[in-house]
Amino acid sequence: MTTTIGIPAGWPASTERARAVQDELRARIVLDEAGPAPGTGHVTGVDVAYDDERDVVAAAAVVLDAATLRVVAEATAIGRISFPYVPGLLAFREIPTVLAALDALDRPPGLVVCDGYGLAHPRRFGLASHLGVLTGLPTIGVAKNPFTFAHAGPDTPRGSAAPLLAGTEEVGRALRTRDGVKPVFVSVGHRTGLDNACAHTLALTPAYRLPETTRRADALCHRALREATGQPEPGTHQSFGRPVD
Repeated sequence: MTTTIGIPAGWPASTERARAVQDELRARIVLDEAGPAPGTGHVTGVDVAYDDERDVVAAAAVVLDAATLRVVAEATAIGRISFPYVPGLLAFREIPTVLAALDALDRPPGLVVCDGYGLAHPRRFGLASHLGVLTGLPTIGVAKNPFTFAHAGPDTPRGSAAPLLAGTEEVGRALRTRDGVKPVFVSVGHRTGLDNACAHTLALTPAYRLPETTRRADALCHRALREATGQPEPGTHQSFGRPVD
């Protein structure tokens, strides 16, 4: 099922207003809950794809059975791009359509995994934290790149980790999900702990570097974008990428 939405009334239109909203919402992050146990209930991936020329954004939410990683529900949403790209404010481009996709699911999403950051963000309020505060759901961020934070290289074996550091503060971890393969970058979003976020990430990566939640949601949102814009299948046209923060 695909939902079509517009830009919400009162949505921030300036960087100053967006940063003020971040400051207001950041105070509501819950960091003293461990979160759901890996392999139990549902776990949901969300992702977004853009066509900036046509002012179209597509979001996908894909629910997996956490024990089997089988897809049990999915939904997409199509909308207008709600904010220009500004580093550190990516959530304002994505949140409206992501919320619509989550709202269209026919069952509770459980833990939500974002292709981006939570606390590992210059303002300590990336997409995963923003989404978690607005929905009340436990969320984590699993990013492909470390954004602005320093880290040592984790040891080679799968499961090895090294802290992502902002000075002396650990804001996330570089986590090796495949032996000898580039790590992913895990951070807490809302209502879960960092150890648990890393355990979930490992449970979601039995065969590939990126979590199955991200892989499934990425494929679905790009398919929804192609259908919405009438673009051909990959291989005959440009792919649509997105930054993460």
